[in-house]
Amino acid sequence: MSDIFSEKEGGLEAPTRHPVDWKDPSFMDKEEFLKESERVYDVCHTCRRCVSLCESFPTLFDLIDESETFELDGVDKNDFQKVVDECYMCDLCYQTKCPYVPPHPWALDFPHLMLRGKAIAYEEKNKSLKKRVRDKVLTSTDKLGKFMKLPVVDITYQAISSNGSARKVASKVTGVHADAPWPKFESSVEKYTPKTIEKVTTTEKTTGKVAVYSGCYCRNNDANLANDLLKVMEHNGVEAKLMIDDKCCGMPKLDLGDLKSVESLMEQNTPLLLAEIEQGYDIISLVPSCVLMYKQELPLLFDDNQDLKKIKQHIFDPFEYLSYREDKGLLNKDFKKSLGKIAYQVACHQRVQNIGPKTKELLELIPDTEVQAIERCSGHDGTYAVKEETHNNSVKIARPVSRKVDESEADHLTSDCPLAAKQIQHVSKNKPDSAHPISLIKKAYGVE
Repeated sequence: MSDIFSEKEGGLEAPTRHPVDWKDPSFMDKEEFLKESERVYDVCHTCRRCVSLCESFPTLFDLIDESETFELDGVDKNDFQKVVDECYMCDLCYQTKCPYVPPHPWALDFPHLMLRGKAIAYEEKNKSLKKRVRDKVLTSTDKLGKFMKLPVVDITYQAISSNGSARKVASKVTGVHADAPWPKFESSVEKYTPKTIEKVTTTEKTTGKVAVYSGCYCRNNDANLANDLLKVMEHNGVEAKLMIDDKCCGMPKLDLGDLKSVESLMEQNTPLLLAEIEQGYDIISLVPSCVLMYKQELPLLFDDNQDLKKIKQHIFDPFEYLSYREDKGLLNKDFKKSLGKIAYQVACHQRVQNIGPKTKELLELIPDTEVQAIERCSGHDGTYAVKEETHNNSVKIARPVSRKVDESEADHLTSDCPLAAKQIQHVSKNKPDSAHPISLIKKAYGVE
Protein backbone atom coordinates (compact mmCIF):
# COMPACT_ATOMS: atom_id res chain seq x y z
CA MET A 1 0.00 0.00 0.00
CA SER A 2 2.80 2.42 0.84
CA ASP A 3 4.32 2.06 -2.64
CA ILE A 4 1.01 2.98 -4.28
CA PHE A 5 0.49 5.81 -1.81
CA SER A 6 3.83 7.42 -2.68
CA GLU A 7 2.94 7.03 -6.35
CA LYS A 8 -0.55 8.46 -6.27
CA GLU A 9 -2.15 10.09 -3.27
CA GLY A 10 -5.81 10.48 -4.06
CA GLY A 11 -7.33 10.96 -7.47
CA LEU A 12 -8.89 13.77 -9.49
CA GLU A 13 -10.57 11.67 -12.16
CA ALA A 14 -14.34 11.26 -12.28
CA PRO A 15 -15.49 8.25 -10.24
CA THR A 16 -16.26 5.12 -12.24
CA ARG A 17 -18.38 2.22 -11.07
CA HIS A 18 -17.78 -1.49 -11.60
CA PRO A 19 -20.63 -4.02 -11.79
CA VAL A 20 -21.56 -5.87 -8.60
CA ASP A 21 -21.21 -9.60 -9.28
CA TRP A 22 -23.49 -10.60 -6.42
CA LYS A 23 -24.29 -14.01 -7.91
CA ASP A 24 -20.65 -15.12 -7.77
CA PRO A 25 -20.25 -17.45 -4.75
CA SER A 26 -17.31 -15.38 -3.50
CA PHE A 27 -19.62 -12.39 -2.96
CA MET A 28 -21.31 -14.22 -0.10
CA ASP A 29 -18.08 -15.66 1.33
CA LYS A 30 -17.81 -14.09 4.76
CA GLU A 31 -14.07 -14.59 5.13
CA GLU A 32 -13.42 -12.88 1.82
CA PHE A 33 -15.78 -10.08 2.85
CA LEU A 34 -13.89 -9.58 6.12
CA LYS A 35 -10.58 -9.56 4.26
CA GLU A 36 -11.81 -6.88 1.86
CA SER A 37 -13.30 -4.95 4.78
CA GLU A 38 -9.88 -4.90 6.46
CA ARG A 39 -8.33 -3.46 3.30
CA VAL A 40 -10.99 -0.78 2.88
CA TYR A 41 -11.33 0.10 6.57
CA ASP A 42 -7.58 0.59 6.89
CA VAL A 43 -7.61 3.13 4.05
CA CYS A 44 -10.62 4.88 5.60
CA HIS A 45 -8.79 5.00 8.94
CA THR A 46 -5.82 6.82 7.39
CA CYS A 47 -8.06 9.31 5.59
CA ARG A 48 -11.20 10.04 7.67
CA ARG A 49 -12.68 12.53 5.18
CA CYS A 50 -16.11 10.92 5.45
CA VAL A 51 -16.49 11.25 9.22
CA SER A 52 -19.36 13.75 8.94
CA LEU A 53 -21.47 11.87 6.40
CA CYS A 54 -23.18 9.13 8.42
CA GLU A 55 -22.70 6.96 11.48
CA SER A 56 -20.78 4.21 9.67
CA PHE A 57 -17.55 6.18 9.75
CA PRO A 58 -17.68 7.44 13.36
CA THR A 59 -18.55 3.88 14.36
CA LEU A 60 -15.50 2.55 12.52
CA PHE A 61 -13.16 5.22 13.84
CA ASP A 62 -14.40 4.80 17.42
CA LEU A 63 -13.76 1.06 17.20
CA ILE A 64 -10.19 1.79 16.10
CA ASP A 65 -9.51 4.64 18.55
CA GLU A 66 -10.84 2.63 21.49
CA SER A 67 -8.82 -0.48 20.62
CA GLU A 68 -5.60 -1.40 22.41
CA THR A 69 -3.44 -0.72 19.36
CA PHE A 70 -5.26 2.38 18.03
CA GLU A 71 -5.16 0.61 14.68
CA LEU A 72 -7.53 -1.67 12.79
CA ASP A 73 -5.66 -4.79 13.92
CA GLY A 74 -6.94 -4.10 17.44
CA VAL A 75 -10.59 -4.29 16.38
CA ASP A 76 -12.57 -7.52 16.76
CA LYS A 77 -13.77 -8.55 13.29
CA ASN A 78 -17.12 -9.45 14.80
CA ASP A 79 -17.59 -5.70 15.30
CA PHE A 80 -17.23 -4.99 11.57
CA GLN A 81 -20.98 -5.57 11.23
CA LYS A 82 -21.64 -2.53 13.41
CA VAL A 83 -20.22 -0.39 10.61
CA VAL A 84 -22.41 -2.14 8.03
CA ASP A 85 -25.56 -1.66 10.10
CA GLU A 86 -25.10 2.12 10.14
CA CYS A 87 -24.85 2.44 6.35
CA TYR A 88 -28.05 3.44 4.55
CA MET A 89 -26.66 3.43 1.01
CA CYS A 90 -26.74 7.20 0.41
CA ASP A 91 -23.65 6.81 -1.84
CA LEU A 92 -22.29 10.23 -0.90
CA CYS A 93 -18.96 8.86 0.32
CA TYR A 94 -18.30 7.34 -3.10
CA GLN A 95 -19.57 10.21 -5.22
CA THR A 96 -18.53 13.28 -3.21
CA LYS A 97 -15.77 12.50 -0.71
CA CYS A 98 -13.59 9.46 -1.31
CA PRO A 99 -10.35 10.19 -3.24
CA TYR A 100 -9.61 6.47 -3.66
CA VAL A 101 -12.53 5.30 -5.81
CA PRO A 102 -11.85 3.80 -9.25
CA PRO A 103 -9.87 4.59 -11.37
CA HIS A 104 -7.51 5.03 -8.38
CA PRO A 105 -5.44 1.83 -7.91
CA TRP A 106 -6.98 1.18 -4.48
CA ALA A 107 -10.44 1.08 -6.09
CA LEU A 108 -12.52 1.62 -2.94
CA ASP A 109 -16.29 1.20 -3.21
CA PHE A 110 -17.46 1.58 0.37
CA PRO A 111 -21.24 1.53 -0.37
CA HIS A 112 -21.05 -1.71 -2.32
CA LEU A 113 -18.83 -3.25 0.34
CA MET A 114 -21.60 -2.37 2.80
CA LEU A 115 -24.15 -3.91 0.43
CA ARG A 116 -22.11 -7.11 0.48
CA GLY A 117 -22.08 -7.07 4.28
CA LYS A 118 -25.84 -6.49 4.37
CA ALA A 119 -26.46 -9.35 1.94
CA ILE A 120 -24.36 -11.76 4.02
CA ALA A 121 -26.05 -10.66 7.24
CA TYR A 122 -29.48 -11.08 5.63
CA GLU A 123 -28.68 -14.62 4.53
CA GLU A 124 -27.22 -15.48 7.94
CA LYS A 125 -30.32 -14.07 9.72
CA ASN A 126 -28.06 -12.53 12.34
CA LYS A 127 -30.79 -10.30 13.80
CA SER A 128 -33.46 -11.22 16.32
CA LEU A 129 -36.72 -12.63 14.97
CA LYS A 130 -38.58 -9.44 15.92
CA LYS A 131 -36.17 -7.25 13.95
CA ARG A 132 -36.16 -9.61 10.96
CA VAL A 133 -39.95 -9.56 10.81
CA ARG A 134 -40.02 -5.77 11.23
CA ASP A 135 -37.43 -5.25 8.49
CA LYS A 136 -39.25 -7.56 6.09
CA VAL A 137 -42.57 -5.80 6.69
CA LEU A 138 -41.16 -2.25 6.45
CA THR A 139 -39.33 -3.00 3.20
CA SER A 140 -42.32 -4.78 1.60
CA THR A 141 -43.72 -1.34 0.91
CA ASP A 142 -46.56 -2.15 -1.47
CA LYS A 143 -47.84 -5.07 0.59
CA LEU A 144 -47.63 -2.94 3.72
CA GLY A 145 -49.44 -0.05 2.04
CA LYS A 146 -52.22 -2.29 0.78
CA PHE A 147 -52.69 -3.81 4.24
CA MET A 148 -52.59 -0.49 6.07
CA LYS A 149 -55.33 0.95 3.84
CA LEU A 150 -57.84 -1.72 4.84
CA PRO A 151 -60.67 0.10 6.68
CA VAL A 152 -60.33 -1.56 10.11
CA VAL A 153 -56.52 -1.50 10.00
CA ASP A 154 -56.49 2.13 8.87
CA ILE A 155 -58.69 3.26 11.77
CA THR A 156 -56.64 1.28 14.29
CA TYR A 157 -53.34 2.62 12.94
CA GLN A 158 -54.55 6.22 13.10
CA ALA A 159 -55.70 5.74 16.68
CA ILE A 160 -52.36 4.25 17.77
CA SER A 161 -50.16 6.73 15.88
CA SER A 162 -51.97 9.70 17.41
CA ASN A 163 -51.62 8.43 20.99
CA GLY A 164 -48.20 8.63 22.71
CA SER A 165 -48.85 5.81 25.17
CA ALA A 166 -50.19 3.52 22.46
CA ARG A 167 -47.15 4.25 20.28
CA LYS A 168 -44.82 3.17 23.09
CA VAL A 169 -46.65 -0.13 23.48
CA ALA A 170 -46.62 -0.68 19.70
CA SER A 171 -42.92 0.17 19.63
CA LYS A 172 -42.08 -2.64 22.05
CA VAL A 173 -43.96 -5.11 19.89
CA THR A 174 -42.81 -3.95 16.46
CA GLY A 175 -39.33 -2.51 16.95
CA VAL A 176 -40.45 0.78 15.37
CA HIS A 177 -39.33 3.72 17.51
CA ALA A 178 -42.19 5.46 19.31
CA ASP A 179 -40.84 8.94 18.55
CA ALA A 180 -40.19 8.35 14.86
CA PRO A 181 -42.25 10.17 12.19
CA TRP A 182 -44.80 7.45 11.42
CA PRO A 183 -46.08 7.65 7.82
CA LYS A 184 -49.63 8.32 6.77
CA PHE A 185 -51.37 5.91 4.42
CA GLU A 186 -53.86 7.38 1.96
CA SER A 187 -56.79 5.07 1.35
CA SER A 188 -58.34 6.88 -1.62
CA VAL A 189 -57.23 9.80 -3.75
CA GLU A 190 -58.84 10.56 -7.08
CA LYS A 191 -56.28 10.30 -9.86
CA TYR A 192 -55.93 13.36 -12.06
CA THR A 193 -56.33 12.80 -15.80
CA PRO A 194 -54.36 15.42 -17.78
CA LYS A 195 -55.79 16.96 -20.92
CA THR A 196 -54.63 15.64 -24.26
CA ILE A 197 -51.73 17.65 -25.70
CA GLU A 198 -52.56 18.30 -29.36
CA LYS A 199 -48.99 18.94 -30.46
CA VAL A 200 -46.09 17.46 -28.48
CA THR A 201 -42.69 19.09 -28.96
CA THR A 202 -39.70 16.76 -28.82
CA THR A 203 -36.10 17.72 -28.09
CA GLU A 204 -32.79 15.96 -28.45
CA LYS A 205 -33.11 14.50 -24.94
CA THR A 206 -36.87 14.46 -24.30
CA THR A 207 -39.86 13.09 -26.21
CA GLY A 208 -42.35 15.50 -24.63
CA LYS A 209 -44.34 12.51 -23.39
CA VAL A 210 -43.84 11.11 -19.88
CA ALA A 211 -45.12 8.11 -17.99
CA VAL A 212 -44.97 8.71 -14.25
CA TYR A 213 -43.49 5.83 -12.27
CA SER A 214 -45.38 6.59 -9.08
CA GLY A 215 -43.42 4.21 -6.85
CA CYS A 216 -44.56 2.97 -3.48
CA TYR A 217 -44.42 6.38 -1.78
CA CYS A 218 -46.83 8.20 -4.11
CA ARG A 219 -48.98 5.10 -4.42
CA ASN A 220 -49.36 4.52 -0.68
CA ASN A 221 -48.48 7.70 1.19
CA ASP A 222 -49.03 10.76 -0.99
CA ALA A 223 -51.01 10.17 -4.17
CA ASN A 224 -51.70 13.90 -4.52
CA LEU A 225 -48.00 14.40 -5.19
CA ALA A 226 -48.30 12.40 -8.41
CA ASN A 227 -51.32 14.51 -9.35
CA ASP A 228 -49.25 17.68 -8.85
CA LEU A 229 -46.58 16.35 -11.22
CA LEU A 230 -49.18 15.52 -13.87
CA LYS A 231 -50.58 19.06 -13.62
CA VAL A 232 -47.13 20.67 -13.87
CA MET A 233 -46.27 18.59 -16.92
CA GLU A 234 -49.61 19.43 -18.54
CA HIS A 235 -48.99 23.13 -17.85
CA ASN A 236 -45.69 22.79 -19.73
CA GLY A 237 -47.16 21.13 -22.80
CA VAL A 238 -45.87 17.68 -21.90
CA GLU A 239 -48.20 14.74 -22.41
CA ALA A 240 -48.29 12.88 -19.11
CA LYS A 241 -49.90 9.81 -17.60
CA LEU A 242 -49.53 7.53 -14.61
CA MET A 243 -48.09 4.08 -15.11
CA ILE A 244 -50.31 1.17 -14.16
CA ASP A 245 -49.29 -1.83 -12.04
CA ASP A 246 -45.72 -0.66 -11.39
CA LYS A 247 -44.10 -2.00 -8.22
CA CYS A 248 -41.57 -0.69 -5.70
CA CYS A 249 -38.20 0.06 -7.30
CA GLY A 250 -36.46 -2.23 -4.79
CA MET A 251 -34.38 0.35 -2.92
CA PRO A 252 -35.78 -0.69 0.52
CA LYS A 253 -34.87 -4.31 -0.22
CA LEU A 254 -31.42 -3.25 -1.45
CA ASP A 255 -30.78 -1.45 1.83
CA LEU A 256 -31.84 -4.62 3.66
CA GLY A 257 -29.46 -6.77 1.61
CA ASP A 258 -32.32 -8.85 0.19
CA LEU A 259 -30.98 -9.01 -3.34
CA LYS A 260 -33.30 -11.80 -4.51
CA SER A 261 -36.29 -9.57 -3.79
CA VAL A 262 -34.56 -6.73 -5.66
CA GLU A 263 -34.25 -9.07 -8.64
CA SER A 264 -37.91 -10.10 -8.40
CA LEU A 265 -39.11 -6.48 -8.37
CA MET A 266 -36.80 -5.64 -11.26
CA GLU A 267 -38.26 -8.50 -13.31
CA GLN A 268 -41.81 -7.27 -12.63
CA ASN A 269 -41.09 -3.62 -13.46
CA THR A 270 -38.81 -3.97 -16.47
CA PRO A 271 -41.43 -5.05 -19.06
CA LEU A 272 -43.81 -2.30 -17.86
CA LEU A 273 -41.16 0.39 -18.24
CA LEU A 274 -40.01 -0.92 -21.61
CA ALA A 275 -43.58 -0.92 -22.91
CA GLU A 276 -43.91 2.79 -22.10
CA ILE A 277 -40.55 3.62 -23.69
CA GLU A 278 -41.44 1.71 -26.85
CA GLN A 279 -44.63 3.79 -27.09
CA GLY A 280 -42.51 6.95 -27.10
CA TYR A 281 -42.76 7.88 -23.42
CA ASP A 282 -39.94 8.97 -21.15
CA ILE A 283 -40.12 7.81 -17.52
CA ILE A 284 -40.22 10.18 -14.54
CA SER A 285 -40.30 9.40 -10.84
CA LEU A 286 -40.79 11.93 -8.06
CA VAL A 287 -38.60 10.05 -5.57
CA PRO A 288 -34.83 10.34 -6.20
CA SER A 289 -34.21 6.83 -4.83
CA CYS A 290 -36.41 5.31 -7.55
CA VAL A 291 -34.56 7.18 -10.29
CA LEU A 292 -31.19 6.22 -8.82
CA MET A 293 -32.14 2.55 -8.75
CA TYR A 294 -32.71 2.54 -12.50
CA LYS A 295 -29.88 4.91 -13.36
CA GLN A 296 -27.23 3.18 -11.25
CA GLU A 297 -27.95 0.35 -8.84
CA LEU A 298 -29.94 -2.04 -11.02
CA PRO A 299 -27.65 -1.66 -14.07
CA LEU A 300 -24.68 -2.45 -11.80
CA LEU A 301 -26.39 -5.46 -10.20
CA PHE A 302 -27.53 -6.84 -13.57
CA ASP A 303 -24.76 -5.72 -15.88
CA ASP A 304 -25.75 -8.01 -18.76
CA ASN A 305 -29.37 -6.87 -18.82
CA GLN A 306 -29.80 -4.79 -21.97
CA ASP A 307 -33.35 -3.79 -21.07
CA LEU A 308 -32.10 -2.00 -17.96
CA LYS A 309 -29.53 -0.14 -20.03
CA LYS A 310 -32.31 1.11 -22.26
CA ILE A 311 -34.43 2.16 -19.28
CA LYS A 312 -31.42 3.97 -17.82
CA GLN A 313 -31.35 6.24 -20.88
CA HIS A 314 -35.03 7.14 -20.58
CA ILE A 315 -35.64 7.71 -16.86
CA PHE A 316 -35.38 11.18 -15.37
CA ASP A 317 -35.69 13.22 -12.23
CA PRO A 318 -38.64 15.62 -12.84
CA PHE A 319 -36.52 18.76 -12.53
CA GLU A 320 -33.82 17.26 -14.71
CA TYR A 321 -36.52 16.72 -17.34
CA LEU A 322 -37.95 20.23 -17.02
CA SER A 323 -34.42 21.62 -17.18
CA TYR A 324 -33.82 19.89 -20.52
CA ARG A 325 -37.06 21.48 -21.75
CA GLU A 326 -35.96 24.88 -20.40
CA ASP A 327 -32.72 24.63 -22.39
CA LYS A 328 -34.85 24.60 -25.55
CA GLY A 329 -37.13 27.43 -24.41
CA LEU A 330 -40.03 25.08 -23.65
CA LEU A 331 -40.51 25.79 -19.94
CA ASN A 332 -43.62 27.78 -19.03
CA LYS A 333 -42.35 30.77 -17.03
CA ASP A 334 -45.71 32.41 -16.54
CA PHE A 335 -45.62 32.21 -12.75
CA LYS A 336 -48.53 33.82 -10.92
CA LYS A 337 -47.27 33.72 -7.34
CA SER A 338 -44.00 34.30 -5.50
CA LEU A 339 -42.88 31.60 -3.08
CA GLY A 340 -40.82 33.91 -0.85
CA LYS A 341 -37.96 32.17 0.94
CA ILE A 342 -37.46 28.43 0.49
CA ALA A 343 -35.25 26.22 2.67
CA TYR A 344 -34.27 23.45 0.27
CA GLN A 345 -32.60 20.26 1.49
CA VAL A 346 -30.71 18.65 -1.38
CA ALA A 347 -31.58 14.96 -1.31
CA CYS A 348 -28.62 12.57 -1.21
CA HIS A 349 -29.96 10.25 -3.90
CA GLN A 350 -30.46 13.21 -6.19
CA ARG A 351 -26.99 14.64 -5.53
CA VAL A 352 -25.27 11.41 -6.54
CA GLN A 353 -27.06 11.34 -9.90
CA ASN A 354 -24.66 14.11 -10.98
CA ILE A 355 -27.35 16.15 -12.72
CA GLY A 356 -26.51 19.41 -10.96
CA PRO A 357 -28.79 21.64 -8.85
CA LYS A 358 -31.70 21.55 -11.29
CA THR A 359 -34.42 21.89 -8.66
CA LYS A 360 -32.81 24.96 -7.12
CA GLU A 361 -32.24 26.56 -10.53
CA LEU A 362 -35.85 26.15 -11.63
CA LEU A 363 -37.30 27.33 -8.31
CA GLU A 364 -35.15 30.45 -8.61
CA LEU A 365 -36.84 31.29 -11.92
CA ILE A 366 -39.97 32.16 -9.92
CA PRO A 367 -40.03 35.94 -9.33
CA ASP A 368 -39.25 37.20 -5.82
CA THR A 369 -38.26 33.72 -4.69
CA GLU A 370 -35.08 32.96 -2.74
CA VAL A 371 -33.76 29.42 -2.36
CA GLN A 372 -31.35 28.45 0.42
CA ALA A 373 -29.82 25.08 -0.44
CA ILE A 374 -28.72 22.80 2.41
CA GLU A 375 -26.42 20.00 1.24
CA ARG A 376 -26.58 17.72 4.25
CA CYS A 377 -28.35 14.42 4.81
CA SER A 378 -31.67 14.37 6.65
CA GLY A 379 -30.94 11.06 8.33
CA HIS A 380 -34.27 9.51 7.36
CA ASP A 381 -33.07 7.21 4.61
CA GLY A 382 -35.93 4.78 4.28
CA THR A 383 -36.27 2.67 7.40
CA TYR A 384 -33.22 4.02 9.26
CA ALA A 385 -35.17 6.80 11.00
CA VAL A 386 -37.97 4.57 12.23
CA LYS A 387 -36.02 1.63 13.65
CA GLU A 388 -35.66 1.59 17.43
CA GLU A 389 -31.89 1.01 17.24
CA THR A 390 -31.09 3.78 14.74
CA HIS A 391 -33.76 6.45 15.25
CA ASN A 392 -31.68 8.49 17.72
CA ASN A 393 -28.75 8.52 15.32
CA SER A 394 -31.06 9.67 12.54
CA VAL A 395 -32.17 12.61 14.67
CA LYS A 396 -28.56 13.51 15.36
CA ILE A 397 -27.84 13.52 11.62
CA ALA A 398 -30.93 15.64 10.90
CA ARG A 399 -30.34 18.20 13.64
CA PRO A 400 -27.82 20.42 11.73
CA VAL A 401 -30.23 20.57 8.78
CA SER A 402 -33.28 21.38 10.89
CA ARG A 403 -31.26 24.03 12.74
CA LYS A 404 -30.42 25.76 9.44
CA VAL A 405 -34.07 25.56 8.41
CA ASP A 406 -35.18 27.13 11.69
CA GLU A 407 -32.56 29.88 11.42
CA SER A 408 -33.62 30.69 7.86
CA GLU A 409 -37.20 31.45 8.92
CA ALA A 410 -38.20 30.29 5.45
CA ASP A 411 -41.73 30.37 4.10
CA HIS A 412 -41.37 26.83 2.81
CA LEU A 413 -39.33 23.72 3.64
CA THR A 414 -38.80 21.42 0.70
CA SER A 415 -36.77 18.45 -0.51
CA ASP A 416 -36.94 16.26 -3.60
CA CYS A 417 -37.07 13.36 -1.13
CA PRO A 418 -40.47 13.57 0.63
CA LEU A 419 -39.27 11.45 3.55
CA ALA A 420 -36.31 13.76 4.10
CA ALA A 421 -38.62 16.77 4.38
CA LYS A 422 -40.81 14.92 6.89
CA GLN A 423 -37.76 14.02 8.97
CA ILE A 424 -36.43 17.60 9.01
CA GLN A 425 -39.86 18.92 9.92
CA HIS A 426 -40.06 16.31 12.70
CA VAL A 427 -36.73 17.37 14.22
CA SER A 428 -37.25 21.10 13.69
CA LYS A 429 -38.27 23.31 16.60
CA ASN A 430 -40.38 25.58 14.41
CA LYS A 431 -42.18 22.73 12.59
CA PRO A 432 -42.36 24.59 9.23
CA ASP A 433 -44.80 23.55 6.54
CA SER A 434 -43.22 21.21 4.01
CA ALA A 435 -44.08 20.52 0.39
CA HIS A 436 -42.36 18.76 -2.48
CA PRO A 437 -40.67 21.14 -4.98
CA ILE A 438 -43.06 20.03 -7.73
CA SER A 439 -45.98 21.05 -5.51
CA LEU A 440 -44.34 24.44 -4.96
CA ILE A 441 -43.92 24.90 -8.72
CA LYS A 442 -47.61 24.07 -9.17
CA LYS A 443 -48.48 26.65 -6.52
CA ALA A 444 -46.35 29.27 -8.23
CA TYR A 445 -48.17 28.58 -11.50
CA GLY A 446 -51.47 29.20 -9.72
CA VAL A 447 -52.69 25.79 -10.87
CA GLU A 448 -55.37 24.14 -8.75
